[in-house]
Amino acid sequence: MKSLQRIFAVVMKEVRQLRRDRLTFGMIIGIPTMQLLLFGFAINFDVRNLPAGVVDLSGSAASRGYVMQMANAQVIDIQHQAADARELEQLMRQGKISVGIFIPHDFERRLQQPERAAVQLLVDGSDTVVQAAATRLAAAARTSPYNDAPPPSEIRTYYNPERRSAVNTVPGLIGVILTMTMTMFTAVAIVRERERGNLELLITTPVRSSELMLAKILPYVLIGLVQVVLILLLGKWVFQVPFRGTLGNVFLVSLMFIVANLALGLVVSTIAQTQFQAMQMTFFILLPSILLSGFVFPFAGMPLVAQWIAEVLPMTHFMRLIRGVILRGASLQELSGELAILGVFIAVSMTLAVARFHKRLD
Repeated sequence: MKSLQRIFAVVMKEVRQLRRDRLTFGMIIGIPTMQLLLFGFAINFDVRNLPAGVVDLSGSAASRGYVMQMANAQVIDIQHQAADARELEQLMRQGKISVGIFIPHDFERRLQQPERAAVQLLVDGSDTVVQAAATRLAAAARTSPYNDAPPPSEIRTYYNPERRSAVNTVPGLIGVILTMTMTMFTAVAIVRERERGNLELLITTPVRSSELMLAKILPYVLIGLVQVVLILLLGKWVFQVPFRGTLGNVFLVSLMFIVANLALGLVVSTIAQTQFQAMQMTFFILLPSILLSGFVFPFAGMPLVAQWIAEVLPMTHFMRLIRGVILRGASLQELSGELAILGVFIAVSMTLAVARFHKRLD
């Protein structure tokens, strides 16, 4: 009986401690709620609304009917009208479309020749889910009100014609690994200094808050770049992932993302009271980053609210950048919009971290 009383006393002590630790208590409620909402609403295995472009050289009633039927299938969202196949390829390289529809000038005549492909579908093979959706789209399409049979179509897969999942996964893993390690490293760094009593010593030195923050993240920048090199080498040697971009562009994009995650980790470190809380908050950031960034599921197939949340996460923009540079060979000029967003994220996060750190010192 006394043993049970002692156990109960310790249990009540832990409960009271959890009640005082509002951040941990919030995580207990927030993490399962977030998981349920993400998996229940944001994760959609039925790919829809993939951005698409169309080249209609035929301009006939049959071709317009075919395009309408393709749009009505709701797998694609036709956002661009291009002049030729070359423009479609450029839009795909820039990441603006996932599927291109090319209708030749002799479309109606090809409909009468089943042995010839009447339509060509250009598919971004850097995402294997998009490839599967394009195949399903080609099978479901109908040409016109007077022709119920699907037209013979040719699917032309870009960047990953073998449909190997590693080609899609390995570049994305750079983002996952950097998000996990860089955010956690810096989130724990400041908290660890505070727990060990070293922060007071740093405060007494003639170092500004901004200088202290910058000094804290610089060593981890090098660690992040080493991780990038390691992943690229393993991806090339073990998984034979093609490398179509320039190494300088890859390092510049990765550097921007590393700094963004380090800045985010600094913000976390100004909120967390303990190292355990810092790791909890890192997980709270990592999970939506993996699920909403386009690493696993196509961004276009997610509900609008999930897309809004994803646009705030740096990994969403890095995923577009790294796949664009490595797999599609896109230039930084073509991806300048995503780079600008990462730059804004870094500026806002660093400003917030320095402001909160200075406030806590007061």
